Amino acid sequence: MSSGTTAVIIALAVVVIVAAAAMAATARRQAQRRFGREDDRAVGRRVRKLNIGRLPDAARRQHLAEWRAIQEQFVDSPESAVTEAYSLVTTVMQECGYPVDDDEQVTADLPVDHARTVSNFRSAQTITREAAHGSVATEDMREALIQYRELFADLLGEPTDL
Repeated sequence: MSSGTTAVIIALAVVVIVAAAAMAATARRQAQRRFGREDDRAVGRRVRKLNIGRLPDAARRQHLAEWRAIQEQFVDSPESAVTEAYSLVTTVMQECGYPVDDDEQVTADLPVDHARTVSNFRSAQTITREAAHGSVATEDMREALIQYRELFADLLGEPTDL
């Protein structure tokens, strides 16, 4: 097979894959439009059955101190600070009563009580994953830290200017 034929086959395969992905995304959006409200209600009922609560004051103070240390660490080690911020936020979520074993379930459960900050959490998670591979600018990691801080503060019922 000539290199020209191989290139054409590869190009066609890429077009087919992109078209299939676009069709799947369209079908997913249509299903969300059609069934979204019912799904939201089901998630809301599920979350209400969980034992979600506020942390005791001592735990809140401890986590606030940990957060301040993470923010200070960012200057010298942004990647480590972002990773530790993710860990602290998930620890707080778990202590509040959210199951944290499945990232998709977490991002489905959080909007029930934290709709304002859940999109920030998703974005910060993406940046954290990319940072683990060394492919993220410091400014992006700073943005992730800010996004984690917003959810962290929301979980603790604190102002976002920690």
